[in-house]
Amino acid sequence: MLLTGLLSVLSPVVLITILGGVVLGIIFGSIPGLSATMAVALCLPISFGMPTVQGVALLLGLYIGGISGGLISAILIKIPGTPSSVATLFDGAPMAERGQAGKALGTGILFSFLGTVFSVILLMFLSPPIAKFALKFSPYEYFAVTVFSLTLIASLSEGSMLKGLLSGCVGIAIAMVGAAPLDSFQRFSYGHFNLSLGFQLLSVLIGFYAIPEILVAARDAATIEEKPIDFQMKGFGLSMKEFVGQLPNALRSALIGLGIGLLPGIGGGTSNLIAYASAKKASKHPEEFGTGIIDGVVASETSNNASIGGALIPLLTLGIPGDTVTAMLLGGLMMQGVIPGPMLFKNNGPLVYSIFGALFVASVMMLLVEFGGIRMFVRLLKIPKNILLSVVLCLCVVGAIASNNRLFDAYAMIAFGLLGYWLTKMKFPLPPLILGFILSPTLETNLRRGMQLSGGDFIPFLTRPISMVFLGIAMISFFGSIIHDVRKSAQTKKAKA
Repeated sequence: MLLTGLLSVLSPVVLITILGGVVLGIIFGSIPGLSATMAVALCLPISFGMPTVQGVALLLGLYIGGISGGLISAILIKIPGTPSSVATLFDGAPMAERGQAGKALGTGILFSFLGTVFSVILLMFLSPPIAKFALKFSPYEYFAVTVFSLTLIASLSEGSMLKGLLSGCVGIAIAMVGAAPLDSFQRFSYGHFNLSLGFQLLSVLIGFYAIPEILVAARDAATIEEKPIDFQMKGFGLSMKEFVGQLPNALRSALIGLGIGLLPGIGGGTSNLIAYASAKKASKHPEEFGTGIIDGVVASETSNNASIGGALIPLLTLGIPGDTVTAMLLGGLMMQGVIPGPMLFKNNGPLVYSIFGALFVASVMMLLVEFGGIRMFVRLLKIPKNILLSVVLCLCVVGAIASNNRLFDAYAMIAFGLLGYWLTKMKFPLPPLILGFILSPTLETNLRRGMQLSGGDFIPFLTRPISMVFLGIAMISFFGSIIHDVRKSAQTKKAKA
């Protein structure tokens, strides 16, 4: 079965299909406003007319290319191409500004590949036991994991923790506009139809990151100096010593990505922020994060690509999609007459190994295509800012509208952009806001489900073993961050005195 499955992927037609999917996925991932989800959705009808292995291989190529492609725009123009690459710009963009765009891209591409391969290997050998463990997660455990994730806001807060917490609260407040989970009760919609549908993630993400960047570039147009561009690269731009030094960071981030990918509804948009915050906490020099070090790029890119394998584990073993892209993949498999679940490995063994083989091939192609295009990507920095950002703004508007076919989303994007510009000027960090917006629905949904299951009693949230462990870690993380912040403030005052 293993040999049959792998040989079916190595046929010329399937290899060309995977290559086409990876290239198209990278293009969709690198353009702000588009995403891997959109790429898979557009190509789903095309895959239906293909043989099963070829159709599934196309979708997997789009998935891997789309997730990885977001690093290109995040590093080069400080606008994340996808939600999965938000944390990449924190250090990748400063590196590009210092003339190290090639090194930032090379590092991101290499560890994107390693994160994907790591998760696929675990997918091959550990799918059934990991899926069984994930099944033990009830609303109580999901709530506890989400609370723990929100405590990392403190780590993502640069300077003032209070401003970071307020920024996170703004994100949660924005997410609460529209229909409430479970009962669809309308909140803060004021009878307006578009507000009743809530705000889309892409509108919020593009608004808070793209529009402020464009406004800052316009404001500083007369004083912008051209930065040197690093073309003198050997390999992926980092030395063997740097590569070996990043392996513990990469392993930790890959495990975070894999674990979060397992949990439905969270995905790579959260894993990259959590991995970045964890890397910052574990670092001996946390103050350097955000200034342009490879640690941040490694953490973000390893985790968001590792979440691919994590999201595929519940899809293949239980038939439960881990994120929006795997929901599309589930539809693609069912259109081909393949029903994911416990019997998939028994009834369609060769196809399962074909999926594993397609993931490995797509990962290698992603590495080769992106590495081969580094010099071309870096040349984007030579395009005058007024031309480049004008094109980006047009693509952002198109992407915002296309995500839900609503002109309202473009207006919302502009409004969030103006708010983001003001928050940036007032020194409020934006990452906690994005994390709060992404996690708020998961937090509220599982809190309400848990309360319904317990008849309004909060005690089960505190007594179930897994939930209790995560809430305990969340408390330690939160109060530890406060103590660290207080000590740092005291040391700063003492040094000034």
